[in-house]
Amino acid sequence: QVQVVESGGGLVQPGGSLRLSCATSGFTFTNYAMRWYRQAPGKERELVAGISSVGYNTNYADSVKGRFTISRDNAKNTVYLQMNSLKPEDTAVYYCSAAGMSNDYWGQGTQVTVSS
Repeated sequence: QVQVVESGGGLVQPGGSLRLSCATSGFTFTNYAMRWYRQAPGKERELVAGISSVGYNTNYADSVKGRFTISRDNAKNTVYLQMNSLKPEDTAVYYCSAAGMSNDYWGQGTQVTVSS
């Protein structure tokens, strides 16, 4: 059974940091690129960051470059998103996705709220 479970969201003040985790099971983690998306109320889901299956290549949305860092631990089948210098516009539900050659797996999301 495939499981993709995000954690680490919460309420943080502007300028603060959060670390999201995405624990997976039920598929061969090293065969999948991993991505973080987010969706704010009334907006479309957008790609925030991605990391290749082995972890050598990463990419980021322009809005988070220099503030967010994606990483993965293939021994733990887990991907992370370190978020620093958070802004109110980062408020959204953050989703983890495993992107394979023929199918994708998604988690249920974790809420991140940046507010004073």
